[in-house]
Amino acid sequence: MTSASHHQQGSGHQKRASRELADQPITIGLVQINNAFSGQNYLPYSTGVLQAYVEGHAPDASCYRFLLPVYKRERVQAAVDHLLEADVVGFSTYVWNEKISLAIAKRLKELKPEIVVLFGGPQVPDKSEDFLRQHPFIDAAIHNEGEKAFLAFLETLKSQTGEARDWMAVPSLSMVDAEGRYIRTLPAARLRDLDEIPSPFLAGVFDPLIQANPDQTWIGMWETNRGCPFACTFCDWGSATASKVNQFGMDRLEAEVDWFAKQKMEFVFCCDANFGILKRDVDIAEYVAKVKHGTGYPKALSVQNTKNATERAYLTQKILSDAGLNKGVTLSMQSLDDPTLDAIKRKNINLDTYMELQKRFTEDKVETYSDLILGLPGETFDAFADGIARLVENGQHNRIQFNNLSILPNAEMGDPDYQKRFGMETVETRIINMHGSPTVDADGIYETQQLVVATQAMPREDWAKTRAYAWLVALIHFDKLFQIPIVATRETAGIDYRTIFDAFMTVDRKAYPLIGRIRDFFLDEARKIQAGGPEYIHSEEWLDIYWPADEYVFIDLTRRDEIGAFTDEAFSLLENLIEERAFGVPVSAIYDAVMLNRALIKQPFLKKNFVLTTDYDMLAFHAGAVVGKAPDLKRQKTTYKIDRLTERYTDFATWCREVVWYGNKKGAYLYGKKAVESQLAGHH
Repeated sequence: MTSASHHQQGSGHQKRASRELADQPITIGLVQINNAFSGQNYLPYSTGVLQAYVEGHAPDASCYRFLLPVYKRERVQAAVDHLLEADVVGFSTYVWNEKISLAIAKRLKELKPEIVVLFGGPQVPDKSEDFLRQHPFIDAAIHNEGEKAFLAFLETLKSQTGEARDWMAVPSLSMVDAEGRYIRTLPAARLRDLDEIPSPFLAGVFDPLIQANPDQTWIGMWETNRGCPFACTFCDWGSATASKVNQFGMDRLEAEVDWFAKQKMEFVFCCDANFGILKRDVDIAEYVAKVKHGTGYPKALSVQNTKNATERAYLTQKILSDAGLNKGVTLSMQSLDDPTLDAIKRKNINLDTYMELQKRFTEDKVETYSDLILGLPGETFDAFADGIARLVENGQHNRIQFNNLSILPNAEMGDPDYQKRFGMETVETRIINMHGSPTVDADGIYETQQLVVATQAMPREDWAKTRAYAWLVALIHFDKLFQIPIVATRETAGIDYRTIFDAFMTVDRKAYPLIGRIRDFFLDEARKIQAGGPEYIHSEEWLDIYWPADEYVFIDLTRRDEIGAFTDEAFSLLENLIEERAFGVPVSAIYDAVMLNRALIKQPFLKKNFVLTTDYDMLAFHAGAVVGKAPDLKRQKTTYKIDRLTERYTDFATWCREVVWYGNKKGAYLYGKKAVESQLAGHH
């Protein structure tokens, strides 16, 4: 129940917080700082449910008065000024707000020693003694589900006085008491009936915040259930909520969707770990689609797809896709390597489910994105490269998102013994959003993460090679600089994708100077990350944002007018590969694919439409191949008329934004069907 560590000097936490609060309302400040996107901010959902629970379940709710929450990054002093009138301040913390939350809390305590500072959220370590001793301005921490514990803490603070307070009666609590002893109480039982928590939306918790910020565009955060039956070692979801999935009631959820629509909320982020895991998730998806159809809102609903439940995962995502509520389905593979899946406790997730879903969505023309995590324990360079090839072979031609592995404190991977077992090396690096603007924090506070940059299975040089390989595949295949000829080579010559991708990675720079330069640039950028540098490349010139390395190279090739030179080298590479491995393949068909791909790439400053005549209809061939139905390749003279003027870019910055940046999700780097008219001549 408790562990005690005696020191000669007590921390004095509770001595400083011993102001008598029994005979006056307790003023509470809540802080949940989220990232902003294009001027949009998340409603602070976590603090909203805490307030709703207290106001709905306190024996006398009039004893508590809540300030408007702090919901976005601002100057530390501005947040402190707002919170100084509070008696208690609760912080909801995660990797993107830990440093600024600590800075605000520290300054508050300096200015008002009697204020009570409470920390919760996934960033508070389960084993919290070191954390609390390191930050003596934190009076207590609450772990896991916080609603019951938060109310119990407030009631103890209100009804008992000073040294007589019985903190052992507050569940899920840890603190260092006035005598310097570390206390950790028993965890609260999980809420089985989640409707015990009043909805912060329907209870009006957010109304004052919305009214006080009339020019703010809000993003909704929404829970339909809690819990995750999976125990992936890199994730803190399952560890935070244990296995059983508990549900909010349907009537409440439908009323919340109506509330989002009434507020004209364009984007709603669903916080469920596995949307589609429950039968009723199909009904939830249908209701959101119905409300959007009737009101126009919400415009988008982002969900984390469930694992293993193939049919329901397919149905829910198809409903959302048909309603225009998602821009594509994310399939979170993470790894396709059996030893790695074993090491990260994902063996109970059936990869065949993902493969089947990917095929079905591809056939239905629903775009999918696959997630792979780079640097997982047990995964070698070869295993990672094989995983990429398997996904592409299975029909993933839209996007693989290659995520670098970072350590979360309450994930099993956060345990030093686990890291030691797999030889994991980490580096502290600043958290930067892809396509985010560089931020200059006036207080000099930047959030950081522990990034894995080597493992026993993937030593430092292999990690750099793997990172470079992922960027190279992204550039040539998913940014579509060379996808049509790559697919054509696979389909006509039977050369597998792994062999093709490897050929680009292993070029002799003397023979292929441009491809070699790009490969070496990617290797250099990977090594910069290993040295603690940023995950993305900042360009002040190109929109003043951070670009993934592959997109940075795409822009650079365009700026240097080297797209043609690049595709010439790449064709020569494929030609040599075919000569070595597939005698008798019509290389002229691959050349047609190269010329078609080059003609279709959206480029800035194009002043006229384009006509291309080829000996093969490679556009129809490619369209069939990417959905697993490549037609027989027949020699047939084809003329393509490409309309470049209806989607013309006369400004380089606009092209960077609309083609390269927005293409990351849409994949629309090439002129599509609407812009291309093809005319077939007779067979030759």
